[in-house]
Amino acid sequence: MPNLFFAAVHYLLLKGISHPLARFYKSLGGSYAVSDDPMPDFRSFCLQQVERIRELIAVRLVQTNEVSRCAGLAPVLVAASKDVSGRPLYLVDIGASAGLNLFWDRYGYKYGDRIEAGDKNSPVQIECALRGTTLPPFPAIFPQVTGRVGVDLSPLDLRVEEDALWLCALIWPEHEKRSQLLHDAIDMVLQQPPQLVAGDGADKLPDIITAVPAGSVLCIVRIFTNLPRQSSERFRAIVSAYGAKHDVLMITIRGHGSDDSQLVLTSFINGQRNERSLAYMQNHGNWIEWLNHS
Repeated sequence: MPNLFFAAVHYLLLKGISHPLARFYKSLGGSYAVSDDPMPDFRSFCLQQVERIRELIAVRLVQTNEVSRCAGLAPVLVAASKDVSGRPLYLVDIGASAGLNLFWDRYGYKYGDRIEAGDKNSPVQIECALRGTTLPPFPAIFPQVTGRVGVDLSPLDLRVEEDALWLCALIWPEHEKRSQLLHDAIDMVLQQPPQLVAGDGADKLPDIITAVPAGSVLCIVRIFTNLPRQSSERFRAIVSAYGAKHDVLMITIRGHGSDDSQLVLTSFINGQRNERSLAYMQNHGNWIEWLNHS
């Protein structure tokens, strides 16, 4: 709820409402002394815009499309592809927001001074620190992706100005690097918007999996999104039933620390289920640590 509330305020300021509060927002060119107290202006703005804030909170969701998380997803997807002998992946992102992470293979990556991977000419260049001594797997060419489908309760259409602005409002105003990366990804993905499906992941998955092309492997990404318990159980049952007859890969996270998570790859290959933790990742993708046993 705090993130939703602050995003609503940020959105209205980005929308162009003039108020002294804007001087505290770097995203709006603000510059202020550390000793300045934003609370009086913040309170004044919220009281003036209380109805518009309530309207936004009533209809919007926290749907931060954190592009830097691709720095953790990319090596896991490479490892997943190896598990299925390099067959093409049919990618489905549950909780996709605007679907920016579906294009992970079209971005460039730099892991400190140890690894460069992906498209060096891409307008989206992601920097990520690498912890530990084990290097994640990166081939010269990323796995082929034959389909990209995003599922979200309320997907954000980047072609709609209000949706794109809401995505920007979800980035904290002082995080200029995150904001620039988001804008770069939006500009790129707008040239070929992804397929986005509105609804509950468990409800939509049965129809989606019927579209997986012959020769491709269904690969589900489900990170930083919560399904109600009943939906989550039904979702797992659908994946297990599909995995009994078809190879399928699924990437999830497991809570680890207050600001990092474990990336887990679950595979059903020839009907056999296997689960292994591949990496730790800071939740915004600032760093990853590839695990030795993977």
